[in-house]
Parts: sequence; C-alpha cells; structure tokens
Amino acid sequence: MNEVIVEATDSVRILTLNRPEKRNALNAALIAALKNALREADANGELRAIVIRGAGKDFCSGADLESLRKISEASYEENLEDARNLADLFLLIRKVRIPVIAAVHGRALAGGCGLATACDLVIATRSARFGYPEVKIGFVPAMVAAILRRNLGEKKSFELLTQGFEFPGEEAKAIGLVNAIFDDDGFDAATLEYASVYSKVSGSAVSMTKRLLHDIDGNDFSAAVEIGVEANARARMTDDCKKGIAKFLDK
Repeated sequence: MNEVIVEATDSVRILTLNRPEKRNALNAALIAALKNALREADANGELRAIVIRGAGKDFCSGADLESLRKISEASYEENLEDARNLADLFLLIRKVRIPVIAAVHGRALAGGCGLATACDLVIATRSARFGYPEVKIGFVPAMVAAILRRNLGEKKSFELLTQGFEFPGEEAKAIGLVNAIFDDDGFDAATLEYASVYSKVSGSAVSMTKRLLHDIDGNDFSAAVEIGVEANARARMTDDCKKGIAKFLDK
C-alpha cells in the first residue's frame, strides 16, 4: 500500500495520507513518502499549490502506537534522530516554493495537528477537531512550538500546548490557526476551488512572497524592510511582473 496517494490536476497536486486504518498516524514510512511527494511536486514548474489531506475519517492522529513504543525504548541519540526526521518535514514545507495547504477533516491531533500547523495555509470542515495533547503522556509538542508561537503569540500558544485540550475548527479559525471553514459535504470540491486560486495569480510573485515572509522571521523592523526592498527589486525583473505591467499599461 502506498503511504501517500498522489493525485494531479492542472495546477494543484493533492497528497493524501493513506493509513486510514491507523487514522493516518505518522510513522517513518509515511513521513518519508510525504517528503518525497513534496520534493517531486516542488520540482514541477507547472504546479501552483499542494494540498495535504487524509484518507478515511481523520486528517492525522499523530504518532502510531508502534512509533510510541520505539520512542519509549530508544536512546537519547536515537530519539534525537527520530525527532529531527519530523522537524525536517516541517522545514521542507517551508522550503517548497509553492503554497502547501492542509485540508483537515475529522481530527488533527498531536503530530497531525503539528503537520497541519506547519503548512502555509489550513482549511477545515466544520466538524474538524484540533489539539496538541502530547503533555497528557509527558511528551512535549516541541518542533511545532516554533511555528505556533509565530502564528498565535505566546499566551495562546502556551495554553494550547500545555493544557492539551481538543478544540473545534470554528475556534481554530477564530484564533487564527485555520484560514477558512467549509461544510463537510462538498469539502473536496471546496478544497480544490480554494487551492485553484493560485492558478489565477502570478506564480513567481506567490513564491517570492512565501520566501519573503519566512526570510523576515526574527529580523528587526529595519532589516525586514530591507529584505523586502531586495525582494521587490527581484520581483520587478521577473517575466510575470513585466508582462503584468505591460498588460496594465495597455488598458
């Protein structure tokens, strides 16, 4: 069985986590397959967006029981390598040039919620549930903390990461973790329509904007503006920008 099902449209690559019998729980094989699928999509210059979704009833329930068993028996060095494997997936999502969209239905919990949070955009069904319950078993939702802190701020991040409760998609949208909520019925079509917006705007401008947003992380205001100046100048040199200006001037 393929851990990740890859589907293609004209401009959107859909990656479906394919362990429905395990609620798409993360293990080494699934993480490796997702990394490979992301790299392949990133190399395709025709694509404008990537969607990550889950097969079956849930988006992703975090680590599976076998992975947890290995964690409990592993040495520090082995656990360090295992944690870095998931961290590398989160970093890869940021490095991919096009938007990566998490389409969440059912539950996105623990590492599954971390995976959704690591994506550039998150959409969800009205019945979706989110949560970082790692603290309930003495675990720390550590890698995602760097992303969540940037998305939500310190106090809300602290509450979510240290209380471990589940919360509905509507609340996730209200606090800024989710971009858009759709009805459960027709969610697949709504997902494709949402992602297809990127076929209607400049691909190079979107890619440069994604890179800019990540590049200015951790910089003071003046440095961030200077990085923006350089990105602005590079954007003016692209074919999309030159064609866009010409089209505008011809009106």
